Amino acid sequence: MECSRLVLIVVVLDLAGIFMDSPGAAYTRFGFNLFQKLNKVHDGNIFFSPVGIAAAIGMLVLEAQGAAAVQLQKMLFSEKDTESSKVKMEEKMTDKTEEIHHQFQEFLDEIGKPTNDYELKIANRLFGEKTYLFLQKYLDYVEKYYHASLEPVDFVNATDESRKKINSWVESQTNEKIKDLFPDGSLNSFTKLVLVNIVYFKGQWDKEFKKENTKEEEFWLNKSTSKSVPMMTQHHSFSFTFLEDLQAQILRIPYKNSDLSMFVLLPNDIDGLEKIIDQITPEKLIEWTNPGHMEERNVTLHLPRFEVEDGYDLEAVLAAMRMGEAFSVCRADYPGMSSHSRLQAQKFLHRSFVVVTEEGTESSAATSVGFALTSALGCEHFHCNHPFLFFIKHQESNSILFFGRLSSP
Repeated sequence: MECSRLVLIVVVLDLAGIFMDSPGAAYTRFGFNLFQKLNKVHDGNIFFSPVGIAAAIGMLVLEAQGAAAVQLQKMLFSEKDTESSKVKMEEKMTDKTEEIHHQFQEFLDEIGKPTNDYELKIANRLFGEKTYLFLQKYLDYVEKYYHASLEPVDFVNATDESRKKINSWVESQTNEKIKDLFPDGSLNSFTKLVLVNIVYFKGQWDKEFKKENTKEEEFWLNKSTSKSVPMMTQHHSFSFTFLEDLQAQILRIPYKNSDLSMFVLLPNDIDGLEKIIDQITPEKLIEWTNPGHMEERNVTLHLPRFEVEDGYDLEAVLAAMRMGEAFSVCRADYPGMSSHSRLQAQKFLHRSFVVVTEEGTESSAATSVGFALTSALGCEHFHCNHPFLFFIKHQESNSILFFGRLSSP
């Protein structure tokens, strides 16, 4: 008999395994480990949300059992935990799992606080076949910890109408930026559950770039190939640090109110990024971006206006991170979701979008902060005219919400 299917979809819209000392550190570690895997198999630009993917995994961890549970939970624990015996490790996982979910609940509450400075929200929703019996305990857990409710749909007799209903919800949650997420034929009568996670961010720079200072410049894809791109420019005081060992620099570009910031890690050499990726660790990223490690410097900043939209089928990548059992056909075990035949996690898809302009992460009406482009003594030059890493960080929780590599604007 064919296994029932759980279609797991993670949707991330940004407009602009592994538990550590804090949720923020955990997202950083998980996000960078995932980036290293994507970097090996994905050419060009990369952009995704560690928090969004972690939320989806967290909802699976709630009731997964067997090998799937062990693999899913490994992503939320430190390597030192995995060095212990299997029995001790599983005992630790049982003790820590509820704590992890509680921390994510607090994180959702923290970033969900209303503000006029930017839009940031994480929304989760379960769309379940109306004739399928999902256990109330599981529904209560995802509602409590992940603010996700179950909406009944008719996958059996009205698959296309259900598909359109899910697409409509996604569109409404992303300010109409993601339309027709599920194309015709992407869902069928065997589908029992679709889990959707949305991460949405729209913000303005604390100090905007003046449009009249944006000029066409060459962006070097490598030492022999370049392309003309609109390069934004401003001169101001920024948090900045040299990474002498890596021959690279990091700059912090705050959004309004400084609750969120974009960090840019720029190698000194045009082809320097690939040379240093293997030398970067999550712990070093946390250290380098710590306010105490950076210093305020006068900087002439050149940043390309860019837009990245991409999607990933993460099943193969998660398998490379020793998550294969959790998504293997007819092998993953999620009996805690339903008393019926076991559910199978069939897909793990992730879609992301970012646009960076003079105003911030999306064009909008705003008052410019004036500055003069003049030469200044002691001024640093941060010229992003070749591939670099960037990530958007929530300061209060110390969490990396989005992580990316720009290879070609």
